[in-house]
Amino acid sequence: MRLARLLQTGTGISVPNFVEIGQPVRRTEDQRFLSGAGQYTDDICLPNQAYLYFFRSPYPHGKIINLGLTEALTVPGVIAVYTEEDLTTAGIQDIVGRDIPASSLTPYRAALKQPPLARDRVRYVGEPVAAIVAESVSAARDAAELVSLEVEELVASPTIGAARSNTAISIHDGVPGNSYGIREYGKKDKTDLIFDNADHVISLDVVNNRVAPTTLEPRGCNMQFDGTTLTVYQGCQGAHILRDRLSQSIKLSPDDIHVISPDVGGAFGLKFFLQCESVVAAHAAMDTRRPIKWIADRNESFLADLHGRDHRSRGELALDSNGRIHAMRAMVLANLGAYCSQAGSSIPWFGACMSTGCYDIAAAYVTVEMVVTNTVPVDAYRGAGRPEASYLIERLIDKAARCVGLTQAEIRRRNFIKPSQFPYETTTGVSYDSGEYEHLMERALDRADWAGFEARRKHSEAEKRLRGIGMSYYVEICSTLGSEMTSVRIEKNGRVTALVGTQASGQGHQTTYAQILAAKLNIDISLVDIVQGNTELIPNGQGTIGSRSMALGGSSLILSIDSMIKSGHQMAAVILKSAISDIVFANGEFTIPKTRRMISLKDVAAASWVDKNRPDTVQEGLFSSESFEQALGTFPNGCHICELEINPETGETKILRYTIEDDLGIVLNPLILEGQIIGGVAQGLGQARGEHAIYDEETGQLVTATLMDYPLPRADCFPAVDFQFQEIRSPRNPLGVKGAGEAGTVGSPPAYINALLDALSRKGITDINMPATPHKIWALLNQK
Repeated sequence: MRLARLLQTGTGISVPNFVEIGQPVRRTEDQRFLSGAGQYTDDICLPNQAYLYFFRSPYPHGKIINLGLTEALTVPGVIAVYTEEDLTTAGIQDIVGRDIPASSLTPYRAALKQPPLARDRVRYVGEPVAAIVAESVSAARDAAELVSLEVEELVASPTIGAARSNTAISIHDGVPGNSYGIREYGKKDKTDLIFDNADHVISLDVVNNRVAPTTLEPRGCNMQFDGTTLTVYQGCQGAHILRDRLSQSIKLSPDDIHVISPDVGGAFGLKFFLQCESVVAAHAAMDTRRPIKWIADRNESFLADLHGRDHRSRGELALDSNGRIHAMRAMVLANLGAYCSQAGSSIPWFGACMSTGCYDIAAAYVTVEMVVTNTVPVDAYRGAGRPEASYLIERLIDKAARCVGLTQAEIRRRNFIKPSQFPYETTTGVSYDSGEYEHLMERALDRADWAGFEARRKHSEAEKRLRGIGMSYYVEICSTLGSEMTSVRIEKNGRVTALVGTQASGQGHQTTYAQILAAKLNIDISLVDIVQGNTELIPNGQGTIGSRSMALGGSSLILSIDSMIKSGHQMAAVILKSAISDIVFANGEFTIPKTRRMISLKDVAAASWVDKNRPDTVQEGLFSSESFEQALGTFPNGCHICELEINPETGETKILRYTIEDDLGIVLNPLILEGQIIGGVAQGLGQARGEHAIYDEETGQLVTATLMDYPLPRADCFPAVDFQFQEIRSPRNPLGVKGAGEAGTVGSPPAYINALLDALSRKGITDINMPATPHKIWALLNQK
């Protein structure tokens, strides 16, 4: 049964209610959002607030000769105009980036840190050059239009190809040839030897197109400084991460920065990172002693938001005559943009560790070269390296199947990692936790009626349509980033508060965390309050990224609940005048078996606030705080099957069926899970079908800087998704979860392109790059 029917039939569990882990509880936060009661960054207005606006470089590359501010300063309402010199004088530091350690191919390379406002040279269109503070946004914008910038223009390299050409100018003096560094995985000699003796060698070049995150809520911030403490109101993916990174750029310790994250209207990786505008806003607030607001408009978002993907890769497989894969090689070129963002230089090689996918491959050798270009920096975008790796191997597998005469399913059967092989160490050094790949694929094939496809294809051909079917089997790495701490307390009024260091941006954390608490403590879910995004209330946290929230945050919550129950045993022993070992906790009550002596958790907690006999080891409200760190990652996986039809006259495609069988570990809330998967599929198909952030190779201008030019997926073009899951526990955390936030973006692009090529193969077309737009498809069908 499709999980969406739970809502349609009224069987979704309403709240308030007593719930269990694994039940499809409706999101408790939705009433607030759907009624317009959410509070986002732009909803916050502070007394005596001033507004920040940026003058951005219209040039992709050039040395700054003169920056004229005189006319801008005369605009009524203008309070201040800042340049890089002002920030440097005030001690503002460049934004921290990620360096790369030395390897056998590249020496240590320090990060290419970005100055909050351009210093000496502009390196991409949209780079902040000057910042205007005014009494209104319109006054600041008017002043920005009067800023004059004179540059000595330099040849721009807005693409990987241009940056690596012999005629390219080094974008940074310390990076000759614009090659920031090369990382490698695997053993080259072993891999090369297998290739030399292989029956078949399959090679494929693929492009993983550049995309813009395009969150529903643009980036923004509100900054207020009282002379001692900087208070930051900013929708982000981790308040503590933002605080710590901001403190590295401004003259304040983390203890003097208070970050409050209001509701976050989408993030997708973008809002995990510190960008220029927040640093400048913090300086402006401290300099003017006025609250400062900055909210990006949509055009600014396209120009200045960190982009994602943008890889060019060549992959190779070495196979025997039976279709068994014995080795893989890959050479990846990754676009860093003009500077190293906080994870920009680690995402490409982090994803490359998944290059062998779900297949038992004896040897692999992968190189990742990071290239500097005249574009906005590239960083994590939903999936962050995993979609790029999955796309390459799944495209290669399909090409290999055609070359050796096997079906898409059969070549995967012959090469899957078997359940008995887990934990499985890949040739790139990654340890997979668990999986039943073939079982999931067979279920997906059955549900998609793969066996009946040829009859459906003949029906389409009779209607002069091209019909195709394709699959991908993805596996991704999640939950690897640090530890997470969670605290729980029962308040004097009986409500239960949980303090979490993760940050929701649409995932339904408020419901899922509350569901765990309510189920474990046997309390009404409506009595649970989840507190997030406040560095003053929550001691630490690593935020939400890499599908880590439930594996790490949820697991730390389980440990904190267990610790709370232990404290409850101690307090109940005092009240019941019994030994701790005699007391049992079940169904929300502490009882002494075979007696009538019992006391509820609520009453035990209430006593902990007032009872003078409370043990020293028990805190008020049975407060408990525990952390959880996962040494190894978790590995969600699953099979996507796409069936589509092409209109040869227009090149337009229609997705007719989309089937998913996923293994995401233990499922906490299937209703929320389905929403996460479908959202990820929408973004993955958006990239495969149309989304593409394009810089003009001649001018370096971003030509997709509006929603008219950047085609987001629309509901009327999106298929119904038939989603089901199998719960195969991960042994690496107490909840047994694997993560789900990025899975849809990993599996969907190769499934769609493989289906598209299956249809186009009837016309002799064997390759197409993303995005596969209608015009691109039509041109291939009509080429002479």
